[in-house]
Amino acid sequence: MFQRTGPAAYKNTLGNTLKLDEYYGHPHRKYRTIHVAGTNGKGSVSHMLASVLQAAGYKTGLYTSPHLKDFRERIKINGQMMPESAVVDWVSNFVINNDLWKIQPSFFELTVAMAFDYFADQEIDVAIMEVGLGGRLDSTNIITPDVSIITNIGLDHTNLLGDTLEKIAMEKAGIIKTGVPVVIGTTQKETAPVFNEKAQEVDTSIYFSDKEYKVAYSMLSMDGRQQLNVQKQGKDVYPQLALDLLGQYQHENIPAVLKAVDLLNEKDYKITEDRLREGMANVVTTTGLLGRWQVIGTNPLTVCDTGHNEDGIKSIVQQLENTAYKQLHFIFGTVGDKDPGKVLALLPKEARYYFVKADIVRAMNADELAKRAKEFGLVGEVYTSVKEAYKKAKRVADKTDMIFVGGSTFVVAEVL
Repeated sequence: MFQRTGPAAYKNTLGNTLKLDEYYGHPHRKYRTIHVAGTNGKGSVSHMLASVLQAAGYKTGLYTSPHLKDFRERIKINGQMMPESAVVDWVSNFVINNDLWKIQPSFFELTVAMAFDYFADQEIDVAIMEVGLGGRLDSTNIITPDVSIITNIGLDHTNLLGDTLEKIAMEKAGIIKTGVPVVIGTTQKETAPVFNEKAQEVDTSIYFSDKEYKVAYSMLSMDGRQQLNVQKQGKDVYPQLALDLLGQYQHENIPAVLKAVDLLNEKDYKITEDRLREGMANVVTTTGLLGRWQVIGTNPLTVCDTGHNEDGIKSIVQQLENTAYKQLHFIFGTVGDKDPGKVLALLPKEARYYFVKADIVRAMNADELAKRAKEFGLVGEVYTSVKEAYKKAKRVADKTDMIFVGGSTFVVAEVL
């Protein structure tokens, strides 16, 4: 699977996906869909929309990737994971039928087909489908959604998607379809022309949500949620909007969610402001979202976050700068098929580092990571496992310190 083995698992054709779709009777045509792509933020946006739609009374499917603890996190209906028995039965049936079909789908292709078929079997109203990688050639890109969303564009998976923001944007723009309005979450001078050109080419409307909506200020409430004041073109429209996702970087994702809701209501969805507020206030409890500035301990404050590319780490460092602690203990690991230099250059030099290798083939050797980190003035020790590093950090950290776990989705997964 791509996230474990890297580029070797990437497919440059939708052939297998289209075959599977035909074999299962085009299940995605039996319910409405919303498509979400982007470099960072697409998972959070997908979960926020799922929570809002569920609060509005829709039986809501949610397909995301990767998972952290359980494969079934990828396929949920109203926040409930696909039952183990359903996964086992579906795969068994595929193996039997594939004697006739004789195709060799990738892990991701098969998982998307499973999600489409399961959602149809359960007669959902709407599914939010998160793109796995890129957009144009992603297995989810056979749907004709009610709304498409592209959150932001950063330099990630450059060996597959291109080495400039413009090239990556062209791949993401592959989800823009005729007659389907598209919401762009972040206006960037390099990518905006790409999206505008694609929208014009396929004759559809395009909206840059950050030009309409803005989080004017935020504060933490007594119940641990963010309280946000959201403006639309300079006027307060959602005062004291509660959000149970804590990262400040969520402020960049909220405009895309709100604009998407506007467009869905234009397409005969019925999402009132009360239901929108309810959904936003309960994203974690409603959908089970993990690993987004997730507080997993106090005294010392212990947080994990799956942000792993340059833009994601920038947001994490900004959040760390606004967090009070005496000493920062940073448990850090990364993958070996990407140059970590740009990420290492961003990390705080005053932290105490615990360099680790997640328990997957794709992870970078911890000794090599520590050597590279030293070039950027980052000092710490190497540990034989994520578990060992986490135990050590908890043992030595003072109550007024902070432990942060990140750098790789797989490091976070092992701690959770």
